[in-house]
Amino acid sequence: MFSMPSEARVVEVGPRDGLQNETQRVPTEVKVEFVDRLSRAGLAQIEVSSFVRPMWIPQLADAGEVFGRIARRPGTEYSALVPNLKGLERAVAAGVRSIAVLVSSSETHNRQNLNRGIEESLADVVAVTAAAKERGIRVRCYVSMVFGCPYEGDVPLARVLGIAERLVALGVDEISLGDTVGYATPRQVWERVGAVAGICPVERLALHFHDTRGTALANVLAGLDVGVRTFDGSVGGLGGCPYAPGASGNLATEDLVQMLHGMGIRTGIDLPALVDASAFIERQLRKTLPGRYLRAVTGPCSAPETASGR
Repeated sequence: MFSMPSEARVVEVGPRDGLQNETQRVPTEVKVEFVDRLSRAGLAQIEVSSFVRPMWIPQLADAGEVFGRIARRPGTEYSALVPNLKGLERAVAAGVRSIAVLVSSSETHNRQNLNRGIEESLADVVAVTAAAKERGIRVRCYVSMVFGCPYEGDVPLARVLGIAERLVALGVDEISLGDTVGYATPRQVWERVGAVAGICPVERLALHFHDTRGTALANVLAGLDVGVRTFDGSVGGLGGCPYAPGASGNLATEDLVQMLHGMGIRTGIDLPALVDASAFIERQLRKTLPGRYLRAVTGPCSAPETASGR
């Protein structure tokens, strides 16, 4: 077996990437409690919300209020997705010091998701990154559909590499390569991530897997083998991409952490506390989340609790 690292970094995206797809309104106090429970679990980074126009994602219209009310834990990075300069100004006003920007490597998906072409999105990324860097704000960029697209099928590796090269030239701090619909296989991870690592130092790469076809953890192992040490997860497998048919769920953070810990790889995360956060949001949403470790530990979804109960 390959040489295992001693530690890995886990980025929790559930409060943003997970909740943005919920049709029922999630009260602000529930979001704050959710983030606070995740903080107590010791996560290195939590993506709290998105400063997108409320008309596009009404669920996250309270981003500023959520950031103003969470209990920020020393050692945890609290980030937000920022689509444009107006969103950046709102984020700065809310005290956000770490942001994420977004572009797809599929032209069709980019238009479905962001209502513009890849080149137009990259122009936004350039503007937001430059403005953020002037303010000393850390920038991560999500690159979606790296391993395949439901609209276009195979995504040319050359296109992925071209986007990565431009992001590196911009000085983006981290690039998260996304398997947005769960198409990836370990061989693709070895080949594609290995190729991107020839352009961007592997220390600045992260991987964002979906478990739609049950391959997410196998792909994490392939990512570890290539040298990646940062992985995204969403507690309970919450969320998916509303503009990508078949993207039925993110990799569950508990599944990821349980596997890493079982391999002797440190994350700094308290797994029981992570399960507590996952069970909390599951009760609030009144739906059964698909995370395998969550189900193994808690059994069937428990009864709802009050919105503000700790």
